[in-house]
Amino acid sequence: MITSVLVANRGEIACRVFRTCRDLGIRTVAVHSDPDADALHVREADLAVRLPGATPADTYLRADLVVKAALDAGADAVHPGYGFLSENAAFARAVTDAGLVWIGPPPGAIEAMASKTRAKELLGIAPLGSDITADDLPVLVKAAAGGGGRGMRIVRELDALEAELAAARTEALSAFGDGEVFVEPYVEGGRHVEVQVLADAHGAVWTLGTRDCSLQRRHQKVVEEAPAPGLTKQVESYVREFAERAVRATSYVGAGTVEFLVAGDTAHFLEMNTRLQVEHPVTEAVFGIDLVALQLRIAEGDALDSEPPAPRGHAVEARLYAEDPAADFAPQTGTLHRLAVPDSVRLDTGYTDGDTIGVHYDAMLAKVVAHAPTRAAAVRALAGALERAEVHGPVTNRDLLVRSLRHPEFTGARMDTGFYERHLADLTAPGPDPYAPLAAALATARRHRFGGFRNVSSAPQLKRYRTEPDGAEHEARYRHTREGLEADGVRVVHAASGQVVLEVGGVRRKYAVAAYGDRVYVNGAALTALPRFTDPSEQRAPGSLLAPMPGTVVRVAEALIEGAAVTAGQPLIWLEAMKMEHRILAPASGTLTALHAAVGHQVEVGALLAVVQEEQS
Repeated sequence: MITSVLVANRGEIACRVFRTCRDLGIRTVAVHSDPDADALHVREADLAVRLPGATPADTYLRADLVVKAALDAGADAVHPGYGFLSENAAFARAVTDAGLVWIGPPPGAIEAMASKTRAKELLGIAPLGSDITADDLPVLVKAAAGGGGRGMRIVRELDALEAELAAARTEALSAFGDGEVFVEPYVEGGRHVEVQVLADAHGAVWTLGTRDCSLQRRHQKVVEEAPAPGLTKQVESYVREFAERAVRATSYVGAGTVEFLVAGDTAHFLEMNTRLQVEHPVTEAVFGIDLVALQLRIAEGDALDSEPPAPRGHAVEARLYAEDPAADFAPQTGTLHRLAVPDSVRLDTGYTDGDTIGVHYDAMLAKVVAHAPTRAAAVRALAGALERAEVHGPVTNRDLLVRSLRHPEFTGARMDTGFYERHLADLTAPGPDPYAPLAAALATARRHRFGGFRNVSSAPQLKRYRTEPDGAEHEARYRHTREGLEADGVRVVHAASGQVVLEVGGVRRKYAVAAYGDRVYVNGAALTALPRFTDPSEQRAPGSLLAPMPGTVVRVAEALIEGAAVTAGQPLIWLEAMKMEHRILAPASGTLTALHAAVGHQVEVGALLAVVQEEQS
């Protein structure tokens, strides 16, 4: 009987495993890096052990330190979560060799499937060789270990293959400690479909329906749902039978996921993830089960029922990220002042109000999940809950999620993995409420007013705001009158620090307002109050390249020195932040007149990296 579990992970998944452990009366143990010393998963655990250092390589990827932490804390079992060491067979062996219970599949099964190249070989599927030609394009470069979109690149031009292979190796080594990559055909217009599997040590295998995870950015899932809509009976039968075959071929025990790319009536095997998936809550909702509780039962040697529970309804999950979709999904950092969603949906998160979002780890803030009798009802409920959610802090993808869920291609279940390539520009186009700046101004008007009403007509008060993240500037004008506050063309029904009610054309509009310094949130839209006069010291030379997020300079273009000629769109500098690599491109063709970035430098958001002087035509 397991009495104490160490979770070899952080953030949302650690909190999620702890929740089930608490329900079962199991003591919980957290591990943490130095930046995570006050993280939510540490605060929620019964015990916590420090892993000295900041980077994943020094902390969460150190199997020896994690095993020692489990022993020091008196844990008798280790749950790997997902990512980091969750698909590392050597770690699984180290856990069991230390006399601890491993809450996962046998090391042999991990070895067989955790490497995508070996998994394909085992199941009779060969990746492309080294003699790739233009006829093979487009191709997909993938990391052999791990997942989550890291170490993955689409290559459409043969000349770009070597550079993308090098970049994928670097990213895979950083994220998973394994730089092996391989190349496979890239299927255009395919859907990402997967099967959740669960197996015990007594021969029972559950294939828990299907999931669709086609909405992806940077090859990382954004919206997932169960069951996968619109599959033919032929495809659904094939993927479930293939998934069971993969489980039995490896003597698999525990939870796992078998993934496919579906095009028409054909399903191409992608990989098997030998761990719990980020999107497991949609399967839990549809089948009415707790997969973590079942993992614990299996690890204790219990047998599953011969058949899983019957599925019911539909579930949809959206991943809320601290990132700017309009800026190539650049990660964002800072204080998360407020995170709250309606009680009608499930929230899995590793953050709470007041926490700091740093640069060292994945940018996911939370998963929001809705379940309903039908797909249409679940999608509508999730979109509405996200729209009403309070997310105050760094820029997030919340608006993108709402628009995606309401896009006719998604509501009609016609989406594929190219959804964001086709629609991102439209989905991220600015569309703030035109009265949001006025509501922000009115909410703070009384707080900053001095003296009483004078029987003299006063000039309108003017406040300027910049909407985030698009950077557009707006003006709001209002005046104090004998009757209260007045704004041109708008009747002010109510104005207080937390709520403003405006009447426009006979329709009353309510605005919830929250202010944190110069940043004001109006019904979730972020606005930054601007000073009346611009500070000359904040002006930058034309062509200045600023760091879009805090991070580390990991690469500078070869032979890039001051005075070098550059072309528009040329990658100049590579930044690594939140486990992802980001390229800084030349804004125009011209001359590099300044270079302040060097490999290894830590930079803050807005730091000047380089200056390109545009050539004159």
